[in-house]
Amino acid sequence: MTQIERHSYDVVVMGAGGAGLRAAIEARLMGKRVAIITKSLLGKAHTVMAEGGAAAAMGNVNSKDNWQVHFRDTMRGGKFLNHYRMAELHAKEAPDRIWELETYGALFDRTPDGKISQRNFGGHEYPRLAHVGDRTGLELIRTLQQKIVSLQQDDEREFGDGEKYIKVFAELAITEIFTEAGAVTGCMGYWRETGDFVAFDTAAVVLATGGIGKAYRVTSNSWEYTGDGHALAMRAGGTLVNMEFLQFHPTGMVWPPSVKGILVTESVRGDGGVLRNSEGKRFMFEYVPDVFRKQYADTEAEGDRWYSDPENNRRPPELLPRDEVARAINSEVKAGRGTPHGGVYLDVSTRLSPEQITKRLPSMYHQFKELADVDITKEPMEVGPTCHYVMGGVEVEPDTCASPYVKGLFAAGEVGGGMHGSNRLGGNSLSDLLVFGRRAGLGASEYVDSMGDKKTVIADADLESAVTDALAPLNRAGGENPYTIHSELQTVMGDLVGIIRKASEVEDALVKIGGLKTRAKNLTVEGDRIFNPGWHLALDLKNLLLISEAVAKAALIREESRGGHTRDDFPGMNPEWRQVNLICRADGDEVEVSKQALPTMPTELLSLFDVSELKKYMTEAELTALPEESN
Repeated sequence: MTQIERHSYDVVVMGAGGAGLRAAIEARLMGKRVAIITKSLLGKAHTVMAEGGAAAAMGNVNSKDNWQVHFRDTMRGGKFLNHYRMAELHAKEAPDRIWELETYGALFDRTPDGKISQRNFGGHEYPRLAHVGDRTGLELIRTLQQKIVSLQQDDEREFGDGEKYIKVFAELAITEIFTEAGAVTGCMGYWRETGDFVAFDTAAVVLATGGIGKAYRVTSNSWEYTGDGHALAMRAGGTLVNMEFLQFHPTGMVWPPSVKGILVTESVRGDGGVLRNSEGKRFMFEYVPDVFRKQYADTEAEGDRWYSDPENNRRPPELLPRDEVARAINSEVKAGRGTPHGGVYLDVSTRLSPEQITKRLPSMYHQFKELADVDITKEPMEVGPTCHYVMGGVEVEPDTCASPYVKGLFAAGEVGGGMHGSNRLGGNSLSDLLVFGRRAGLGASEYVDSMGDKKTVIADADLESAVTDALAPLNRAGGENPYTIHSELQTVMGDLVGIIRKASEVEDALVKIGGLKTRAKNLTVEGDRIFNPGWHLALDLKNLLLISEAVAKAALIREESRGGHTRDDFPGMNPEWRQVNLICRADGDEVEVSKQALPTMPTELLSLFDVSELKKYMTEAELTALPEESN
């Protein structure tokens, strides 16, 4: 048998972004021995790319803000397909998680009276995003990382071993989660540098692996986002929910080609940036859906006044939820009103002074100056939609983040499903990481406690089988090139399961994905295991193909347009579909999709909405069943 490095921990956290680090901190505070596994280096997690801020209803800029308003905005943004309990917990707990970061040493921008500053963002009724310029994610990771280090320093002083309770395993990729009788026994992966295998015996695995963006060619996501956690959960017996919903962020760079897809933060629009087509027209006023008509300005003059007088004016439509803005940009480009490089113009130079831009948006200023030779203090940016976030993820119990089907499996952050419904509001991601990262760490710790002295060990046969599968591309000659398969998959997903979908194209995509899966069983990689990117990609493809199939199958079944899922052949929202979640399961190498009823929102939360608004989303039967005080 191939030599395997072995470790044993109470809790293994896969991912060192915001959700993973917060989960690890909570598990350590609960007295558990924790392994943090990161595919990249500590501090390089994709969370650092989150620029705008973390949404939390602290009311520092507008005292009218509270958790109820935040909950309401989140449900509206998700087109009422969110798991209400997750949205409720998030809205209630986000302020505490932000204030907690301050105790860890986070340095947020301040209001004139010294409170944490909060900025406007799309879909949020009030200024709600706590921020550090446009580098909030970087500060969040720095702060959580420093908290990890401080806990290790405490352990060094008390036990003489700083890694006694928390150890970071960097540049290590997990390829399999093992179970026995429906419960986690551990996981296995490999060191990216040497190719040597590593196994972790553990009763609890917290998935915090992020998204699936590398299934698409134009994406804001970094190289790690290959759907690892999603696929590992499915193969372990877990389920995925809402996989048809992908967020194409409306503003990614479109030029030069080498940087196409890199994120342009929503903070640009939150701070007054406007969108114009090639004719110079602010086109977003033509794309305000009826469900948002009351909240958004219908003239440029009113939209402009909102920045200085939000009490008496409605917000500009540039601040609609991301799915609406992305579809509008896509429509303008298709209609021939796009920029020379296939986007639209985003201009903040007419609203803010150069000094204000370089202070509030320093990353954007340097990004465009260095990568595109564009000075955003003087000229507009060219932007267009880029695959940014998957609302779908592992189905979990809201309070514990535990899989209802696999004991000992937990998920938080982007890999967890349900919180955002059909579309995520900007800024809700960073606070989501903190709220549910903490809950996942707590849930995993309590699960370990419930097991008493029972120890879990991976079966030798399971390890041997996983090693054989992982080595197969290196031991096979004359097979397929993983880079070719990956490139073809990205073309299929971008062309056929992209921002606008229709049945014939998605059906074609599924046929092509099936063909790619067959070819991927015959992958060949040259060389050996020592830092071999081709081998790494070959192992990632197993995840990418499974998740791409889940996205496409769910997209074909949902015959409506809602949030991050737009069907050209079913252009409107259907209230019957609002009652349905699509659940993806793995059946061997295939994906099975079934329908499941959406959890029913309790009366006290429904009462936060006017019936006139609920009529836009609910069936007649649901409206009739509403209590009298809501009618």
